[in-house]
Amino acid sequence: MRAAVFHGPGNLRVMDVGRPSPGRGEVLVRTFVTLTCGTDLKMFLRGHPYARPPVIMGHEFAGVVVEVGEEVDWVNVGEEVVAANSAPCGYCIYCKLGRFNLCENLGETIIGFSVDGAYAEYIKLPRRIVTFNLYRLPKGLEPRVAALLEPLACVVRGQRLIHIDVGDAVAVVGAGPIGLLHMLLSRLSGARKVIVLDVNWNRLRFASELGADIVVNSGEEDARKRVLEETGGIGADVVIEAVGLPETWETALTLVRKGGTVLFFGGPPGGTKLTADTHTIHYGELSLHGSFHHTPQDVVRALRLLESKKLPFEKLITGEARLEDIHRVFEDLRQGKHIKVAIKS
Repeated sequence: MRAAVFHGPGNLRVMDVGRPSPGRGEVLVRTFVTLTCGTDLKMFLRGHPYARPPVIMGHEFAGVVVEVGEEVDWVNVGEEVVAANSAPCGYCIYCKLGRFNLCENLGETIIGFSVDGAYAEYIKLPRRIVTFNLYRLPKGLEPRVAALLEPLACVVRGQRLIHIDVGDAVAVVGAGPIGLLHMLLSRLSGARKVIVLDVNWNRLRFASELGADIVVNSGEEDARKRVLEETGGIGADVVIEAVGLPETWETALTLVRKGGTVLFFGGPPGGTKLTADTHTIHYGELSLHGSFHHTPQDVVRALRLLESKKLPFEKLITGEARLEDIHRVFEDLRQGKHIKVAIKS
């Protein structure tokens, strides 16, 4: 079968590899579609701490079951399915505390990073994922929209931590796929105004088309000044950082009002440091939250949200391409020409 295999930063090869066979508790899926992800692009450019090259990339997918291993008796050949990209072990201390996204053994079976992923004709799902995070495709849900399950589950987790209230003003730093998902869910939660900031006009135009009330190019104007103008001089009730750079984390802290909440959602490179005004955090009583990955609860909530069709998730998919064109697709993503591209093998 054809697959896009990551061999290290800048080294991604579309090549022929052997078709996998499912073992005990595993399932083999023929992929219908695999969506691009900002993390895939970052991994291609600079690597990733969970990556174990050579490994097939891609982790946002939907497809049809073509083979099941022993002890799999609840899903059948021919059923259309969607899955998240990882699952907790269930026995480490964090799993026993109910903090499944912090599972000590999470890195063992992350699709597209530590085990082969979905930029391929077939993908073998590990036992843990089959147990915790594999679902039959809901009736009427398009596979390419269902493939948004994993990133949406991560965003659902972040939103559950910050509890956006009716009437809140929300500032989202970053207009990539994750920032746009946060924008959509903020609106669903009752935010009265959503301000989206980015340095790329292509991404900001996507944000405007999807319903952002205000878009701000923070490379061309003072982000803090503009947010203050749009919030009666006090700052946003909630600020969501969805870029993953120390400088945008620091920017987020300048946009929030006293008593407000900042969600640090984007993950900066390991070893980077944050400079913060301790006076503002302490005397302003800021609530600061980190958010990482998802739990099985977040996955099922995300699937229900996709199935409800209450939000225009399909508009996040702005292009289609063949697997052979993956390098061109990554370059288009780097330039902000697309939000997500549907890859078909």
